[in-house]
Amino acid sequence: MAAGPPKKNAATSAAPVRVAREVAGRGGKGVSVISGLPLATAQLETLAATLKRSCGAGGATKNGRIEIQGDHRDRLVAELRKLGYDAKRSGG
Repeated sequence: MAAGPPKKNAATSAAPVRVAREVAGRGGKGVSVISGLPLATAQLETLAATLKRSCGAGGATKNGRIEIQGDHRDRLVAELRKLGYDAKRSGG
């Protein structure tokens, strides 16, 4: 059975999931960074693919974080909340 996005009751993280925007080291191009996800690497990759599709953008998983190209913070927070995560927007 393929590992899909977690069920609504599977979000058991004590700290909320943070969605921030970063531009450092990327030549001025911003990315939305999702951190604090309590997932294994394979699940993180699956969730990243789902989020990239919903934003219509590229991205990657690095160091336990998901990076989505562009500023999609509001959309990502909404998608993560639909999946049952306590997602919050961080930064300005």
